[in-house]
Amino acid sequence: MSRPLVLGNGSLLVCLDSNGILRDLYYYHVGQENHVGGHRHHIGVWADGTFVWLDDPAWQREVKYREDTMVGHISARHAGLGLTLEFNDFVYNEKDLFVRKVTIRNERDSGREVRLFFAQEFQVAETATGNSAFYEPQGNVVVHYRGRRVFLVSGRVGNEGLRDYAVGTTHFRGLEGTWRDAEDGVLSKNPVDHGSVDSVISFHFHVEPQSEEQVFYWIACGRSLVEARALDAYIQDRGPQHLLDTTSDFWRAWVRSRRYDFWGLSDDVIRLFEISLLVVRTHVDSLGGIIASADSDFLQHGRDTYAYVWPRDGAFVAQALDSAGYTENTHQFYQFCNEVIMPEGYLLHKYMCDKSFGSSWHPWVGPAGDPHLPIQEDETATVLHTLKLHYERNRDLEFIESIYNSFIKPAATFLDEYRHERTRLPRPSYNLWEEQRAVFTYTAASVYGGLMAGAYFAELLGKSKAAGKWRKAALEVRAGILEHCWDPDRGYFAKSVKWSENGVYTRDETMDASSAFGVMEFGVLGLDDERLVSAMAKTRELLWVPGAIGGITRYQGDNYFRQRQDTGNAWIICTLWQAQYIIRRAKTAADLKEARELLDWTAARALPSGILSEQLHPDNGLQLSAAPLTWSHAAFVMTVMDYLNKVTELGICDTCLPCH
Repeated sequence: MSRPLVLGNGSLLVCLDSNGILRDLYYYHVGQENHVGGHRHHIGVWADGTFVWLDDPAWQREVKYREDTMVGHISARHAGLGLTLEFNDFVYNEKDLFVRKVTIRNERDSGREVRLFFAQEFQVAETATGNSAFYEPQGNVVVHYRGRRVFLVSGRVGNEGLRDYAVGTTHFRGLEGTWRDAEDGVLSKNPVDHGSVDSVISFHFHVEPQSEEQVFYWIACGRSLVEARALDAYIQDRGPQHLLDTTSDFWRAWVRSRRYDFWGLSDDVIRLFEISLLVVRTHVDSLGGIIASADSDFLQHGRDTYAYVWPRDGAFVAQALDSAGYTENTHQFYQFCNEVIMPEGYLLHKYMCDKSFGSSWHPWVGPAGDPHLPIQEDETATVLHTLKLHYERNRDLEFIESIYNSFIKPAATFLDEYRHERTRLPRPSYNLWEEQRAVFTYTAASVYGGLMAGAYFAELLGKSKAAGKWRKAALEVRAGILEHCWDPDRGYFAKSVKWSENGVYTRDETMDASSAFGVMEFGVLGLDDERLVSAMAKTRELLWVPGAIGGITRYQGDNYFRQRQDTGNAWIICTLWQAQYIIRRAKTAADLKEARELLDWTAARALPSGILSEQLHPDNGLQLSAAPLTWSHAAFVMTVMDYLNKVTELGICDTCLPCH
């Protein structure tokens, strides 16, 4: 199940599903230590002797964000109960508090007692063992904890706190969980349990006919009981409504801090642009790591998630934020990469937000037992490339100088030296799709861009010898791409090439959307070069998904989440790469029409809340794989910014870009 709402502040990240149920809670790094792990924090309602859980299909729901804010708005109506629940959910931007405001509307002509139940199932530190939970009467709260992770659950209706509680065992000896205790409307008041535990709290209140009542519920996250109690006192003192108002104001100000004139773009595209900025921002950790997705329901290879920092994905997210003017949110990403780079000058497959090495399926030896690096070389190269773009926007020379010897020099040196002796192309590594090991056009193009960036920084700092060396290496890589990867007969760039021990090479002629994109993105060829023009046209011709849904698939024969025999699935990023090319090559306003259509295509395939997934079902357009995917949202932001820069460059709109 996708996550239509993601809410965060850089250390606490919360995800809600399409039923409005809390499914993921990451603390105290984004994407690291999911203390819920996809389990449901159930919500139940009792009225007139009838009990219903919020995930019951009888509820009619709408899930979206409040306009221009990182505040959720969920509406759930149950005709049989005669009740409508409206949620405003947020993570406080200043402290680690997750808060839910629930407005309960009585649609009947008689007053009624209503009871609202919140069930918690924490798997603290991602384990179901060794947990403890207890009711604490002094604060009238329930606390879950394990070691240095403490989660205090509380709330209030009017001036009254929780009315009832129960703590018990879940997923042990056949027990489903204490949440079942709520279904008769009365809780057992069991005060403590340990091991595999859950809890339920409830609020009781009277609602007048055709009237409403408000309940606030919150989770205070701390590293000790003292810290969690202090957060509870903080929200009690200032009031949860005040925190909701200030959080809304903060994110509204953040989104609107750069004012754009979206010339010619639809309202749906503008809305998705703003939501994408907020969604991307939730995936940025306070230490600079940018994770690919917080969706824990999606499990890829070996039952693992996307909640890691892929340097490549992070670099493209940073590029999008920089392009939109949010450079203050990207500086730490490059510092993150500076701190995790290997002494030899390469970045590993992926990382966790505390800068530890993430899980990987790339082996350190080949089929014959020969050692090789388990890397995607484009990750190192892409970070260098986008670092150059980052500097060109903020001109922080002191930062560049501070990481030159620790990051820029070793990375550029590695890209230079990790090359085939005869062809001067990069040596084999895993591709950006993480599936094969060879010499890929996309990877080679990124190495060209990375080396050119290294040369740029060396020249900037007066290191002319290094600048000349890396620029020469870059031009050699470019020559190798044009000699070995370009296929003049087919009119596009091969996916990859491989050399045998006797020097004979074979070319994988599979059409791959990343090949032409890499040649464009990293500047291997000019936008009007006939080879790039042909390759982009062939990409559209050969990879457009047939049928009403459309979109561009990754490559011919892609089997990842394959739904149909004749085609792969449409990928958001691959489709937007085509739009970026159209925009960057445009000479007139009329040339931008197709790009606007692709932006509209993307907006039409977002969830109602604005969430974009990785890929789409080719027959019905349903979202597949991880959702949200930060790279999809970043590609959308980047495409809109390309568009605004282009209409400004063409003189069509002189107010589209804000003055900085």
